[in-house]
Parts: sequence; C-alpha cells; structure tokens
Amino acid sequence: MSIVSFIYPPFIAWFKGDYISFALALIMLGMGLTLNIDDFKRVLLFPKSVFIGVFLQYTVMPLSGYAIAYIYDLPTAFAVGLILVACCPGGTASNVLTFIAKADVALSVSLTAISTVLSVALTPILTLYLAGNRVDVNSVGLLLSTLKVIIFPVACGVFLNYFFPRFTKKLSIVSPLLAVVMIILIVASVIASNKAPITESGLRLLASVFSLHIAGFFFGYMLSILFKQDTIRARTISIEVGMQNSGLGVLLARENFTNPLTAVPCAISSLAHSLIASVLATFWRRKKT
Repeated sequence: MSIVSFIYPPFIAWFKGDYISFALALIMLGMGLTLNIDDFKRVLLFPKSVFIGVFLQYTVMPLSGYAIAYIYDLPTAFAVGLILVACCPGGTASNVLTFIAKADVALSVSLTAISTVLSVALTPILTLYLAGNRVDVNSVGLLLSTLKVIIFPVACGVFLNYFFPRFTKKLSIVSPLLAVVMIILIVASVIASNKAPITESGLRLLASVFSLHIAGFFFGYMLSILFKQDTIRARTISIEVGMQNSGLGVLLARENFTNPLTAVPCAISSLAHSLIASVLATFWRRKKT
C-alpha cells in the first residue's frame, strides 16, 4: 500500500488528522489487551534482563538516532524525526518477531510493557535533550500527547483483560490484524503526503533510517552478550531494541512539530525495522542456539 500511495497519493489522501490519532489509539488498545498484571510482575523473575533491555532501548537508539542524523547530515525536519522515533519505546510487533525467532516471548512482552510505560516521561525528555538544539520542541505538548495516546488506551486494554477475560479473548483474535492494518494506513498516509521531499532526499533518508535500526539490532545483541545475557535473551533484547513504536512517532511528530516532514522518518521506520527484524528472526529460527 505504501508503494501505491507513493505513486498515486490521492489513494490515501482521506486518511489524515483525527484518523491517524484514532488508528494509533486502536493499536495501543490492542497492545493493552495482550497485557495483564502478571506481565509487570514477571519483571521480578528476571530483573537484570529487563533492566538491561530497557536501558539499551533508551540509550542505544536515542544516541544512534542523534549520531546518524549528524553523520548523514539530514535536513533539520528529517533529523528531528529520526531522533524522535529513536526515542520511542519498543514496538508491539517485537513480540511476534520474538516468537518467530524462538527467543524469550515472556521477556519481550515485559520489555514492551515497561518501555511503553516509561516512554510517557522518557520519550519527551530525550527528544527535547537531543533535538532541542535543532528546533523548538513543545515539551509540554509532547508529554501530554504521549500520556494521552499511551496510558489511556493501554490502561483500558489491561482493565478489559483483567475484568472481562472472555470478552478480551474474542477481541484479541482480531486486534493483531487490526493493528497491522492501522500501521499500514498510517505509514501510507505520511509517505503519500510527503512524496516530493521523500523523492528529493531519496537514498540518504532511507539509508539513515535503515542504519538506525541496524544499529539497534546490532548493539542490542552485542551489548546484551557483554552484559552476560545468554543467547536467547540477547536475541530477545536485540529485537526489542531494534524495533520502535513508529506509529507513536508519527503521531507525536504531527501533533507537536510544525514541519510535517518530521513524521516522514517515523513512517519509513515502520517499514525498515519490520524488514530487518523479519530477516533476522527467520535466520535465528533456523540457527541452532
């Protein structure tokens, strides 16, 4: 759909504004439906792995985003967008890719849950610190947007899962597919509405986004091994660090930055980390531990 929307932007021109906000809310609600109180209690079972994973999520990716934006000499809007998506929490698709890779799904779910909750504070703070010298960052708006789009829908999902498990089980059958559809629509919309600058930036923009995620997967794995994690947990942390909640990045960019181009790296990010993670997970699945 992204290719179609790029070739013929009017195809997805209707999907914008409140539609994107609503789509991300559905995605985060779907994530909440997969979580329960035990996912947060499980942190106590392997606190070191959770700490390492969350620590790498909010150090490797933000610092990589900042460095890559500088190395590729990206235009300001693209640089800020790259840094923004690098400061976002792990994406929900990481749990699926972790399963495919035969890694630790329980750890992946815990990492996604904890990094998502912490993102309410860390995403605005890190973005302000790393991108504030490039452009004025609406720190309060960024904080409120993150709070609104994460805490409420995720909390609703957890609430439904806890008090209405049978109903939630039925919803969970369709929520993953719905989340995929929503992400596709969000990405296609941003790409279609910014066809000219994407064409102009071309390979440099694509290379910077792919470099960001390659760095996340690589350093997530290597540093986990350095911190004495076994191979299975190192793979899990690598996938969690390398995959971002790109949809959140798109929404935050559109709501808090005046230049619409800021959302473009976030949209491309969704394509990049999905492709890399799919190849990596397939390789690890076939590889003996």
